[in-house]
Amino acid sequence: MEKDKSSSFKNGGADPTLLPAETPKCSKGKDPPAAEKNEAEEAEEKEKERGGEVEEATPSPQIKYTMEKAWEDIDQFLLKVEAGVGSEIPDSINQYLDLVEDKTSKHELPEKSKGCPLPDLDDDGSFLKVAQQMSKLHKHLSKIFKLDSSQGPLMNRIGRIHQQVMCYLEDEFRALLEESRVVEPDVNQEPAADQCAEPGEGQDQAAGSNEVLSNFPGYSQEALATLNKIAKEMISGGYEFECCEAYMMTRRNAIEETLNKLGFEKISIDDVQKMQWDALEREIPSWIKAFKACANVYFAGERKLAETVFSDNPSIAKSLFNSLTRVLFLQLVNFAEAVALSKRSTEKLFKFLDIYETLHHNISTIDSLFPEECAKELNEQLMTACSRIGETAICIFRDLESSIQSDTGRTQVPGGAVHPLTRYTMNYLKYACDEYKDTLEQVYKEHSQIEKADSTSRPLDYQGNDEENQSPFSIHLIKIMDLLDSVLDAKSKLYKDVALSNIFMMNNGRYILQKIKGSPEIRQAMGDNWYRKKSYELRNYHQNYKRETWMKLLGCLNQEGLNVNGKVVKPVLKERFKSFNAMFEEIHKTQSSWVVSDKQMQSELRVSIVGVIIPAYRSFLGRFSGYLTPGRQTEKYIKFQPEDIETYIEELFDGNTASMGRRKT
Repeated sequence: MEKDKSSSFKNGGADPTLLPAETPKCSKGKDPPAAEKNEAEEAEEKEKERGGEVEEATPSPQIKYTMEKAWEDIDQFLLKVEAGVGSEIPDSINQYLDLVEDKTSKHELPEKSKGCPLPDLDDDGSFLKVAQQMSKLHKHLSKIFKLDSSQGPLMNRIGRIHQQVMCYLEDEFRALLEESRVVEPDVNQEPAADQCAEPGEGQDQAAGSNEVLSNFPGYSQEALATLNKIAKEMISGGYEFECCEAYMMTRRNAIEETLNKLGFEKISIDDVQKMQWDALEREIPSWIKAFKACANVYFAGERKLAETVFSDNPSIAKSLFNSLTRVLFLQLVNFAEAVALSKRSTEKLFKFLDIYETLHHNISTIDSLFPEECAKELNEQLMTACSRIGETAICIFRDLESSIQSDTGRTQVPGGAVHPLTRYTMNYLKYACDEYKDTLEQVYKEHSQIEKADSTSRPLDYQGNDEENQSPFSIHLIKIMDLLDSVLDAKSKLYKDVALSNIFMMNNGRYILQKIKGSPEIRQAMGDNWYRKKSYELRNYHQNYKRETWMKLLGCLNQEGLNVNGKVVKPVLKERFKSFNAMFEEIHKTQSSWVVSDKQMQSELRVSIVGVIIPAYRSFLGRFSGYLTPGRQTEKYIKFQPEDIETYIEELFDGNTASMGRRKT
């Protein structure tokens, strides 16, 4: 089983890669030398070891004693100097430096040490302890010999060895940060979800959430303890800059790598503005995922990591966290601002609203993550980006108005069917309300002053809405609908047949009402008054259609002028039947090709026509058919029975031109 690199520092133990050459990881062990060896033998053995002879697998107790003894002498010397008693340099300093240099000079840090671990030094020979001692020695002697140039060579040597020790700690610090990332957090994890549960409720979920956040960014407790110790030693040893720089670079690379896995890559504002919409549209979901991951998981994890690693230096932890996350946060916010500056078009609205929701929903999260002074700055940036996205969304709605108003094409829709402009506008508005109504309400509320100035352009004859009780978004939505209605009314006049013009308005009006009826969100936004007004208009179009078509047909059945001096005038009667037949045939021929898209309205319209025509025709036929000579005369002037007329009416509005003659029996 692979051994965690941090285990070499557990309880003050040194990293195995810092063992002296006499204890290589794969050497055969030797019996420890006898304690009675004299100093000459020790020196000879040490010289042999430095000459490259076979190295021992276990550290020599004599060497450990020498390091311990040397430091004891140095420590006593430092105490005496501080007390002002003597300042003669003891030999133990050079002896101690020899031992430390011997270890550091033979050490080469593996780039990815994942092989057989070297045996640890015990506590007395721990490298962290050596680092602490070297820092203390360097600090005290620097003060003592500050003005003594004769000790320059010694101080240079101490400084060089101290630097070597700190360089190793920096390498080890960086390696631990790079290699201990073992947990990938859930980017959809809501921040502090475990804190929302009531006592006794959701304890399992809370525990799971705590576990995720406690493990992120993926460092074991052992690794965290080691990182903390190294950071403490480097900072106390005067290597704060190197420690912080290693931390910043490693964590920044780790976060960027993680965000890249989410599909988000750093893009400059200029690059965003140069991107085609198809490409930018694909980037936005990745940005949303990255922003949510940072706000809900990564930033909280980074703060906890910094506070753990630099627990002895809270100000450094805060500074590192702020510096690390602030740059990334502004990079994410700048992307949103760059999108807001891109060329507007109606199809971009929903992606803009996705960005707005992401920014707006995380304002409070930023407040809780960052210290007050930093949170204030970042929130200003966040709210500025939010505001710009919101302004752009409102401008896109204005662009929708412009696109409706600019649709001045004079091409008639065949059969009076629903106009493509109606379909596009209603599907667009329905989707906007179904998916984003609350967001749009929020956007318009925040930009009410902009929308208030724009809403004053509404036609003065608009009635039936209590605008004081309507939101800015509802007011603008109604304005768009009224504009659509006005444009459709103008297009209806392109039809020369007034009856077809009314069919066109019925089709479009019915389509609009059905879309609104099928969406509680847009129905609520439009209001009951508007809906009732539109329904009333639709009934008027229906009545106008019947008057233009079927009331004229009923005129052929008018009894006025048929009786003269109490007798039916047959030529006039024959003309009435002849006119009825010709007009009905023309209506059938023409209106069979007309379209009523909504099946319910089509059925209602046919029933309404039957209800008007059949009773009148049956009554006229029953009263006057007997005045015609049976036989050929009857067949010539009475072409249709009431049942035939009802059948032909059922064929209207299918959009198919039908020949009546082939079907008559």
